[in-house]
Amino acid sequence: MMASIGEFDPLNTRVPATKIEVTVSCRSLLDVDTFSKSDPVVVLYLQGVGTKEWREFGRTEVIDNTRNPDFVRKFVLDFFFEEKQNLRFDVYNVDSRSCNISKHQDLLGQTFCTLGEIIGSTGGRLERTLSGIPGKKCGVIILTAEELSNCRDIATMQLCANKLDKKDFFGKSDPFLVFYRSNEDGTFTICHKTEVIKNTLNPVWQPFTIPVRALCNGDYDRTVKVDVYDWDRDGSHDFIGEFTTSYRELSRGQNQFNVYEVLNPKKKGKKKKYINSGTVTLLSFKVESEYTFVDFIRGGTQLNFTVAIDFTASNGNPSQPTSLHYMSPYQMNAYAMALKAVGEIIQDYDSDKLFPAYGFGAKLPPDGKISHAFPLGGDNDSPNCVGIEGVLEAYFQSLRTVQLYGPTNFAPVINKVAHCAAEITDGSQYFVLLMITDGVISDMVQTKEAVVNAASLPLSIIIVGVGPAEFDAMEELDGDEVRVSSRGRLAERDIVQFVPFRDYVDRSGNQVLSMARLAKDVLAEIPDQLLSFMKSRGVEPRPALSTSPLPQLHQHI
Repeated sequence: MMASIGEFDPLNTRVPATKIEVTVSCRSLLDVDTFSKSDPVVVLYLQGVGTKEWREFGRTEVIDNTRNPDFVRKFVLDFFFEEKQNLRFDVYNVDSRSCNISKHQDLLGQTFCTLGEIIGSTGGRLERTLSGIPGKKCGVIILTAEELSNCRDIATMQLCANKLDKKDFFGKSDPFLVFYRSNEDGTFTICHKTEVIKNTLNPVWQPFTIPVRALCNGDYDRTVKVDVYDWDRDGSHDFIGEFTTSYRELSRGQNQFNVYEVLNPKKKGKKKKYINSGTVTLLSFKVESEYTFVDFIRGGTQLNFTVAIDFTASNGNPSQPTSLHYMSPYQMNAYAMALKAVGEIIQDYDSDKLFPAYGFGAKLPPDGKISHAFPLGGDNDSPNCVGIEGVLEAYFQSLRTVQLYGPTNFAPVINKVAHCAAEITDGSQYFVLLMITDGVISDMVQTKEAVVNAASLPLSIIIVGVGPAEFDAMEELDGDEVRVSSRGRLAERDIVQFVPFRDYVDRSGNQVLSMARLAKDVLAEIPDQLLSFMKSRGVEPRPALSTSPLPQLHQHI
């Protein structure tokens, strides 16, 4: 228990995921019952990342005698932008109330999609044709995604304590509070730590802010445990006592019920006259709603994905197996893997599926001119490729036509994408630039300048380093530790995320797993980077785009 307090890092704790509610309707289902219409049920399966196995997540209710069901029971899923969450919806006709579906029921059709596709569809509504029965029209399934409302709430509270136990030999105590949310299995996860107030038994802590779902994961009656500690320099903080509450109790604000006795079970067991180790009082509590990433996507914000690939000579001759650009008939190279891993997730949030793709550091035909931002498709007027497969095709095509050269200049491509981003700052578009490189940047000064300029635009930059090079200089651009600066100007936001691909390669050679790990890490910061831009510009999400309503049919519920 003690160690976990010291290790708590407020920047890297994983807040429970956004919860998405998926509603299911079907239209024009097959009729398989002889004397009446079908009795449909929908079963949702989720696919494991590494295993690729499908496991059942849940089922809707059965609605009798209809080909056009609107199911009441919804699926509530955890949404992670940075993961490709594959879903399979199977529609069955129930002819017996058996739990074992495939044996007793007739399949009426199925469809596959990702959770991102549903959220990224206009108004969060995805309509798909059902398939699975050869030679028959199976009808359509309509999937609607909505974020659960309590995911966006942010609570601000302030607490104080009175007459805490004295723990320090020479002075009073140096108290601080540690908050834990309880999990389904009865364990506790640390979710907040207050500052330490030195040398007092009656501390008043600063107000602090915490997402409601970090405190209770959306369950207002779930136990919140609070430990009171006396801080010690060597990290062996002394336990003063504990109390429990819940979000619902806290939300009532300052009142006589929000004064808590701090109890130390050990002392209570030993001392007959023990009453408590002090009290903690809630001074104030307020809740505000914050806009979320899903709000912006549902309001029509599009993610614009651009790719830039390193064509410098240090990659090695593409026709040799030792080259990082080698095109093996048996497996993808690291460039293709990084591109596909990130692109396949972002494409769900980009309706036109047109992706600009550039190369840098090559000599171009016919005259051998060096370019640091040439379109992979060879068309100077339009760098767009159709879909991620189109980008991969253009990349392989370029390897056959250009000469790998150098140096490794990043600034021209960053400035090119920044120029596009500067034209659309109303929140309707957000740009993500993926740069894949094998080496050290040659134009660090110009790149830093480009990043600082781009930090005020709707743009995030992901840099993936491939190959064995030392990438220390790249860490300078990834502003997690120290914000990037150029000529005395600090970047307004941290917009660069750098990772070396070798850190994600699965040792057993499972490429799917390597790609999933990479995507998870490089994309995790994008939702917050998008929100920080929107907030800094005072941009609010538009109302969710309306979609054509479902055909008005007699509802069977």
